[in-house]
Amino acid sequence: MGKTIPRCLQQLDLRKSVVGLATGAGAIYLLYKAIRAGIKCQPPLCSNSPICIARECPVPGERALPQEAPPRPPLRRPKGLAIERERHGRDSGEIRRLLNSLECKQDEYAKSMILHSITRCVYLLEAEASACTTDDICLVGEMLDDKDNSVKIQALNALKAFSGIRKFRLKIQEHSIKVLELISTIWDTELHVAGLRLLNSLPMPDYVHPQLRRVMPALMEIMQSDYILSQVQAVRLLSYLAQKSDLLYDILNCQVHSNFLNLFQSSQPGSLLFEVLVFAERLSEGRNATHYRAVKWHYNEQSLHEALFGDESRLADRLLSLVIHPEEEVQIQACKVIVSLQCPQDLGCRPSTCRPSHSYFKNGE
Repeated sequence: MGKTIPRCLQQLDLRKSVVGLATGAGAIYLLYKAIRAGIKCQPPLCSNSPICIARECPVPGERALPQEAPPRPPLRRPKGLAIERERHGRDSGEIRRLLNSLECKQDEYAKSMILHSITRCVYLLEAEASACTTDDICLVGEMLDDKDNSVKIQALNALKAFSGIRKFRLKIQEHSIKVLELISTIWDTELHVAGLRLLNSLPMPDYVHPQLRRVMPALMEIMQSDYILSQVQAVRLLSYLAQKSDLLYDILNCQVHSNFLNLFQSSQPGSLLFEVLVFAERLSEGRNATHYRAVKWHYNEQSLHEALFGDESRLADRLLSLVIHPEEEVQIQACKVIVSLQCPQDLGCRPSTCRPSHSYFKNGE
């Protein structure tokens, strides 16, 4: 060959460099053609397409001009929310449309959602809600007979919303017996809360008292359940009923669990403790009333009376621990119960005639 090995290697390196330069030049040329083709391309007729975002350039190199937007339709002033229209004295008709929809044949989910919307509108559109009629209340009340519990719950909530309007209260009271029946026969915590909230917003007429006696055990069970919201509502209703002289014995003789006094533990939520203490105070005042003490009543061993006021009751221990409760209203209410246990209300707290209900309160301690 006549060539040394080092010279051959030098020639091989030179050839590689030439090939590399040629390859690089080719790549640059291809990139240039692609950029040039992109500059010259014209936008499609439908320039609003999200696929092509190019803008028309009449002269290469000139900056693209923004495409003219199609003319906008004339702006219309929005009608605003229903609550805004009512604020300006205009009727939105929203509640009427919902009530008309409720009259049509709907499935359970649709009825539930319509009733939920009615409830919200009654709270927000007071003037429109006041313009409703007793027939509308009857329509909502008919939903209490629906087979679906969610529809019943939403109907109870809607009636509760309407109960804030005075002229509807008497009509809503007519559903009290039905509500008590639902509470006592269906064990559903949401239904209990909705039904009890409705009953707590209404005065209980005398003709409902026989039904109240029948559902008293169910109310007591709800009060001893583990769901705080229904417990609070049940105790609140029982506190109201404890002020009815013809129902007091039925409440006191109602059977309770052996651990009933756990409701008075300081670990309970303050809202529940307060309501339970109010209940105990009203029971104590009621049993100390002259007309009640004039009769010799007999109670069963597992009765509420024995749990609270019997010889074996440990209510005093609970009350003394609640006097130092972190929440002030619980402290005050616990003291009120202690005072009511010390002296009958009609005796003016005279030391010589007070009859304490537990040994802890002997000698006025």
